[in-house]
Parts: sequence; structure tokens; C-alpha cells
Amino acid sequence: MNARELGLTQSDAASIAEFSDRTGQRIEAGTHQPNRGRVRDWRTSADPLAGVWEEELEPMLRREPRLKPTTLFEYLQERYPGQYPQVLRTVQRRVRTWKALHGEAPEVMFELRHEPGVMGISDFTELKGVEITISGKPFEHLLYHYRLAYSGWRYAQVIQGGESFIALSEGLQNALFASGGAPQEHRTDSLSAAYRNTGGKGTNR
Repeated sequence: MNARELGLTQSDAASIAEFSDRTGQRIEAGTHQPNRGRVRDWRTSADPLAGVWEEELEPMLRREPRLKPTTLFEYLQERYPGQYPQVLRTVQRRVRTWKALHGEAPEVMFELRHEPGVMGISDFTELKGVEITISGKPFEHLLYHYRLAYSGWRYAQVIQGGESFIALSEGLQNALFASGGAPQEHRTDSLSAAYRNTGGKGTNR
């Protein structure tokens, strides 16, 4: 510090150099560490996977990204007996980093939540593998099925014939009566068929 050589105090010299007094003391004592507090971006020990990660393990991951770290560790034990006895954690960290950078994007799922009294769902369904006859003749029918989305409460009613607006209206009315109330919303994928069966043309609104 040139200021110290000119006879200034240590505190004044540190202030001129824009150092703290403590840093000035360490510099003068020869104990100052310039990289102290810096995030370490260099390796302090030899890479235990040098020579096998880039040449063997990483290509295996590229071919089959679903490989587990334990599988790669077992591969090393079989191919190089005794040479890599304590590298499992290193392999785990390396695989985790590789998958975060190069692996498949994780599947995104959105949780569907239903609230009480909000949604009712209805549809027509046909019993599979069951034949009902009356006087020996097949009984053509469907089941109108209504369900409350939150509680799972269900109602079913036999409907003679196919889907129709009348059948939908009757089934829904009876279901609401049986449940003791009406939800805020009602959804069904059968409105188009019911609309067409009333003789309407065009798209369902």
C-alpha cells in the first residue's frame, strides 16, 4: 500500500484504497485471501469418474435416459472390479444433474378439485354383456346415470328407447328430486344426440 509507505495510518490507507480496516490489517499481515467468500467453481479434488463418465456412463444415459444411478454403479463394479468402490453418491449426483439438463421434461398434472354443490354430471349408458327380454323379446333400453362430482352420489334410471331430450329431462328431474336439490352447474355430453332426436338441425347451443 503506497499510502502506508508515505506514513499514513493503516486506517487512512485502507480508506483511500476503499478497503475496510479489517482487510487492511490482513493485507499488511500477509493473511489476506482475495477469493474469500467467492462461490467455488473449481474442483479441489480429482474427479472420481474421470475417464468413464464422458466415455461410457453419459452415452448410456443418452441411449436410455431411464437408467438408474444404481444400475450405472453396478455396471462400473462389474466392468472395473475394485476400481470404483465408493462412487455411488457421485454417480447419483451426476445422473441427477444430467437428467435436469438433458432428460425428458417432467409430466405436468393439474389437480382437478370439485366443490360441494357445484357440479352434477349425467349421461346415458348401455349395459355391456347383459340382455333383458320381456315376453321373450329384447327390451331396448338405456340407463340414465347422474352423479354429483364432489360427493359421488349417484342416481340411475331405466330409459326405454334411445337418447332423447324428453329422456334427459325426465331423468335429470327425477335425479334432482332424489338428491334433494340442484347443483350450480350440470354437464352432459348427450345434449347433441338429444337435440337431434327432437328433430332439430344444426349445432347444439
